[in-house]
Amino acid sequence: MQNYHPTPAEKMNQNLYSSDINQGIRFSVQTPEFGNNSSSTASFSSNGSAISQQDSHSYLQDTYHSPDYTYTSQVTTFGYTDNNTDDLEYRLRELETAMLGSDQDFLESYDSSSQTVSDTMTEIISRGNLKELLLACAKSVAENDSITANWLMTILRPMVSVSGEPAHRLGAYMLEGLVARLSSSGSAIYKTLKCKEPTGNELFSYMRLLYEACPYFKFGYLSANGAIAEAMKTENKIHIIDFQIAQGSQWVTLIQALASRPGGPPMLRITGVDDFTNAYARGGGVNIVGQRLSSLAESCNIPFQFRGIPVSGSEVDVSHLGIIPGEALAVNFAFMLHHMPDESVDPLNHRDRLLRLIKGLSPKVVTLVEQESNVNTAPFFHRFQETLNYYTAIFESIDVTLPRDHLQRISVEQHCLARDIVNIIACEGAERVERHELLGKWKSRFTMAGFKPYPLSSLVNSTIKALLENYSHKYRLEERDGALFLGWLDRDLVASCAWK
Repeated sequence: MQNYHPTPAEKMNQNLYSSDINQGIRFSVQTPEFGNNSSSTASFSSNGSAISQQDSHSYLQDTYHSPDYTYTSQVTTFGYTDNNTDDLEYRLRELETAMLGSDQDFLESYDSSSQTVSDTMTEIISRGNLKELLLACAKSVAENDSITANWLMTILRPMVSVSGEPAHRLGAYMLEGLVARLSSSGSAIYKTLKCKEPTGNELFSYMRLLYEACPYFKFGYLSANGAIAEAMKTENKIHIIDFQIAQGSQWVTLIQALASRPGGPPMLRITGVDDFTNAYARGGGVNIVGQRLSSLAESCNIPFQFRGIPVSGSEVDVSHLGIIPGEALAVNFAFMLHHMPDESVDPLNHRDRLLRLIKGLSPKVVTLVEQESNVNTAPFFHRFQETLNYYTAIFESIDVTLPRDHLQRISVEQHCLARDIVNIIACEGAERVERHELLGKWKSRFTMAGFKPYPLSSLVNSTIKALLENYSHKYRLEERDGALFLGWLDRDLVASCAWK
């Protein structure tokens, strides 16, 4: 019997963009709902990242950037409303076959007569430990030992399942990444995947469900908003530049807080940097976000202006940002910077270039929220290990909130997590857009760009603690080294800090 926490995933019925918003609670934790022309369900951008069917994508972020790959949940297509258990199990097996191929596909490429099995490998196989076998397979792939890798894949395939325990579900997507990496390279990797992408409306609903099921994005948004509110508490003209604004859901609670500020609200201007990939999930251009936020600000009696910049972070220069003298500037990097190519990918090093550009604007505060994972420049095998450990915690945390029989859980994991996993494992060079770094590395980059740490507000810590009361006790909040860390058990998952 699982510990099932129905909140907050079952409390998704409040529209934050309606005119009757409660303006009296500072940074109250609420559920953003964004409708579009064809659906009342909505999502957020994970990672300040956008969800996309184009040539870039992101998952744990508020938005997506990854090379085009045709991969989609056929569970929804198969009809989850069908109560026939046998039919559901058949269709899940069909989905896994589409992802990973059949046993025969592997066996045809494996010549057993040429196999030499080491004693160590024999022992690993005899134990039947899924994690050990995945690591052994990844090591074979790293060593270009395709014979052993294919053989291990035949052993692994019946051990994983998109509908099983967290380890089995994650194992299915890790194995998918290994299959893609072994079978192809470069732009052909995603073409080897056989399913197609969900519609924008479906992505909306999947991302919104993940947003509610786990506190990772709310943690990031609330911590960043708290730092901005603290830095701007005496300012009458505020300009926020949000890189990868996606759905704009982060700014709901901040606008509410500013509306209730003693002495009256300031004039607020938001510049939303947003490339074309977000438009797919959002159902239109960045002007949609401006309309929603403008309606919200009007209902809160806040003087408000919005400006959308439809370019990627790598293309941004000062002329895009519309800086006006006399405005206090805040810059927000929420689940976004890890998509910027650094010196290991591009000699222009857009990751550090963008930080230097922002420092030159003399902002009062810059907020950073990123996943606490080390996969940017790590060699493939170490990257695989890190991804396995990191996403084990993510899948376990989802399992606590979304029960195994939840109708959309498989779709959420496929479209909000699996593509990131496959991108990390299967892609290299510019095509690998999921390039997370640990906070220590981000600190070095900010320091080299001329920034200094901005102290955390005690209000932020207490607000997030209140948020976590709605979730499992296994989530952990820790403040250290001038940053906030949200973790699951002993694993840090998301880090948040501020700079000036």
